[in-house]
Amino acid sequence: MRYSQCFIHTLFDVPKEAETPSHIFLLRASYIHPVAAGLYSLLPLGHRVAEKIKNILREELDAIGGLELTMPVLNPAELWKTTKRYYDIGGELFRLKDRKDRDFVLAMTHEEVVTDIAKHFIKSYRDLPIMLYQIQTKIRDEARPRAGLLRVREFFMKDGYSFHRDFEDLDAYYPKIFNAYLRIFARCGLSSVPIEADSGIMGGTGSHEFMLESPNGEDRFVLCTQCGYRANTEKAAGLKPSSQGIEGSPPPMTSVSTPQVKTIADLVSFFNVGQERFLKTVAYEADGQLVLAVIRGDFEISETKLTNHLKAIHLDLASEALLTAKGLYGGFLSPVGIEGIRVVCDTSVEEHSLYVAGGNQPDVHLENILLGRDFKVPERVDIAEVRQGDPCAQCGQGTLNISRGVELGHTFKLGTKYTAQDSMDVTYLDDSGVQQRVVMGCYGIGVERLMASVVERWHDEGGIIFPITIAPFQIELCSLGKKPEILETGDALYAQLKEKYEVLYDDRDDSPGVKLKDADLLGIPVRVVVSQKLMKKEEVEVKVRRTGEVIFCPRQELESVLERIVRELQPSLEGLPYLTE
Repeated sequence: MRYSQCFIHTLFDVPKEAETPSHIFLLRASYIHPVAAGLYSLLPLGHRVAEKIKNILREELDAIGGLELTMPVLNPAELWKTTKRYYDIGGELFRLKDRKDRDFVLAMTHEEVVTDIAKHFIKSYRDLPIMLYQIQTKIRDEARPRAGLLRVREFFMKDGYSFHRDFEDLDAYYPKIFNAYLRIFARCGLSSVPIEADSGIMGGTGSHEFMLESPNGEDRFVLCTQCGYRANTEKAAGLKPSSQGIEGSPPPMTSVSTPQVKTIADLVSFFNVGQERFLKTVAYEADGQLVLAVIRGDFEISETKLTNHLKAIHLDLASEALLTAKGLYGGFLSPVGIEGIRVVCDTSVEEHSLYVAGGNQPDVHLENILLGRDFKVPERVDIAEVRQGDPCAQCGQGTLNISRGVELGHTFKLGTKYTAQDSMDVTYLDDSGVQQRVVMGCYGIGVERLMASVVERWHDEGGIIFPITIAPFQIELCSLGKKPEILETGDALYAQLKEKYEVLYDDRDDSPGVKLKDADLLGIPVRVVVSQKLMKKEEVEVKVRRTGEVIFCPRQELESVLERIVRELQPSLEGLPYLTE
């Protein structure tokens, strides 16, 4: 394609709303254009990249038996009410009415629609297993859209759904999708880190996130230095170092006046003990019920873990009005003397240690509190956020390092969440004629998010460095100068190269500096330059964008040089951490 006929309008200045590298460069290089907060048009270059990603998705999913279909974005609310997600999901779900006052939603995922399809057509064990997938628009009313394509309100997603006879069949199929995901990301030039993850609103019996380590990522995950344990911090568990135990007979609990002593730092100074000797009690409202969460002072509460333990749909910090109605005071809470209120205690709180906690009245704290003597908790579970350097609970030998990352994709073992009798009630007849419940898996990858993640990983100060597999063009041909012989040589090379490669021919009447800077910004993998100086030597210049390697070669050797470069730029699929079972 000739640059002069292509819709490319690069920007020199950094857009003021852009902060992350992918947001900056995709805007500057004319891949995307903002429509509103969290809404972007894919311009011709961006569209070409997205289509190449979609083709990789199709090739890998078709290779493991996936069948592509298309489901509507506009869904009748009745389906979502059947699974109760219409009520469980908050403001992220767009709800609307049609002209006949019927309730609809704009789908953020398609579990309800695909399960309804399965219910109508899956009747026998002979129909299973089956995996259906689509690449379709998704709508999500993000509260804080940010970072360009990394967090948006409308996007393309590849969502796949597998249906199985039982959990054993799902477990047998799961490595196929897991390994296909590794191949997809590798073919897009990314090294992904599969980690154990929380299933969130999707539900189910287990899930993995595929993460790209990135300082601009919103997710955090842990890696063990010894055994390779990997998990999202929302799910990860580390060993909790024991606090100081009791020597001799424990002293009695005492009440201490603490006027103007409220923060942990103030309390540490006042009582002259470490944070691990304090009990931190936080009040939450879980689906309308008051819950007190208790944790050792040197840990933070993981609201995700607490939500999962409570099986709550909505979890918020309790209001002052709710605390007052229960006779409690924020800043002075403790589990001591609490009756009629649900209390959940973290496993960091030990029976052989003495603690300091709030006195459940203003300006009062309790000292020498002992679990089991001064208060009892029937619910003692892990609700703590994992910390940098915590010992690994998996092997007990390594330590946990926390990294930031971008989620590239997510796989779920949904089980019977959507096929259960109290949900969409999907069954089949087994080979004995007995009615059995269908078991499901679900697998998602965001197309634009994947594009942005590639740019987060592959860029320099000059612009994007696209992998050759998803670049909008493989080669950019630049003719530098206005003399007729230069243009004639450029035209001839363009006619030659486009027979074998996707070529962007920069035939603009612009200066060499503008053309070469734009070439770096666009990130096309290979640049070929024709100029007056090179023509005198009967040479062309070839530059590899990723490595910066520059080759001057005779024109008749250009094709062989390009063949070698393009071959070497193909991503390797060797050494991927494939699941075998």
